Amino acid sequence: MAQQHLDPTGSAAVVATGDALAGYLRAQATEFLRALRAHRETGGGTANGAEESVDAARLLRRSARRISGSLHTFRSLLDPDWSEEMRPELAWLSGTLGLEHAYEARLERLLLALHRLSGAAVLPAQAVDLAVPAGSRAAGTAPAQAKAAAGSPGGPAGATAAPERGSLTVGAAKAGALLERQLTLARTRAHSTALQALGSSRFHAVADKVALLASDVPLTPTAPTADLRPLAAAAQERLTDAVAALPLVTAGHPYNAEALVHGLSPDPSPHPQDGPWHQVRLLLRLHRYAREVLHGGNNPVDVRLLAAGQALNRHRDASEAAAAAAQAARTPRITPATAYALGVLHADQRHEVEAARFAFQQAWQKQTVNAP
Repeated sequence: MAQQHLDPTGSAAVVATGDALAGYLRAQATEFLRALRAHRETGGGTANGAEESVDAARLLRRSARRISGSLHTFRSLLDPDWSEEMRPELAWLSGTLGLEHAYEARLERLLLALHRLSGAAVLPAQAVDLAVPAGSRAAGTAPAQAKAAAGSPGGPAGATAAPERGSLTVGAAKAGALLERQLTLARTRAHSTALQALGSSRFHAVADKVALLASDVPLTPTAPTADLRPLAAAAQERLTDAVAALPLVTAGHPYNAEALVHGLSPDPSPHPQDGPWHQVRLLLRLHRYAREVLHGGNNPVDVRLLAAGQALNRHRDASEAAAAAAQAARTPRITPATAYALGVLHADQRHEVEAARFAFQQAWQKQTVNAP
């Protein structure tokens, strides 16, 4: 039964064809237009309709991702010029609309982590201390301090339970103030960018094409009767191959010292181990969308895929939060206590990354074991 949930080519009462793809795309286009109308009716994020506007923007992103993902998986059944023109535009829209929520969630995650690590309130009650002269702290000081705090096998728990917790508490409020200032500014800019995007000619062109898609899907001449299962199986195979390339043996242990040491370096470049995991997350999403196309409204819920996807979402959130903490630690003229708190926070989020990888490994191995 587990394999039936995983296998998009499994037996079904009716074989899904290009007509099913057309119906799915029309339905998603309709959802897109409905969300767009709701977004406009709520004032696009004004104070009176902020919550409804956020929900509408989320539904816009949801539909845009599903249309774009289906155009990718089943591109051989669609007009190639139209498909290749639509996909990047939908990706642009989805990414632009998602930034504001991402910054808000990142700030909340980091402030809650600071509160948990320090045992003190982290909402800033005072301005960020910039008393230390510029140049008195090396760029890698905060990561180096975090390495000293988190380098023991006990991980973050051992670091915060030690006498250094007093130093962490001292810097936590100022670290929280700094993070709130930086991420709130980023969120405000993302909100303005989203509003500008929704009022741009580029967006109106995308909306016009989606409106046409709601009534006319540009399939190839042979697509209406083509079997969708081979293309869906190819999407699953790409996911399986990407997972096979992951260091699941390492992920099978809740502590990855090598990844933590690299994450504590002063190098601002993205963590080299994170990229393949982010790619698996995207491929898992494409696999889920392909299953939705095949099964339509009768798509069975696969709890294992759901657990794997949730673990990968946690992985992305923790990875990006760790990067935000490291970026804040590079702010000039912050005090050593603030730098220390940010360094411990960075180490904590890198441990969350490892915990998410471990959770994904556990979910995915269950799929493998239960497969016939």
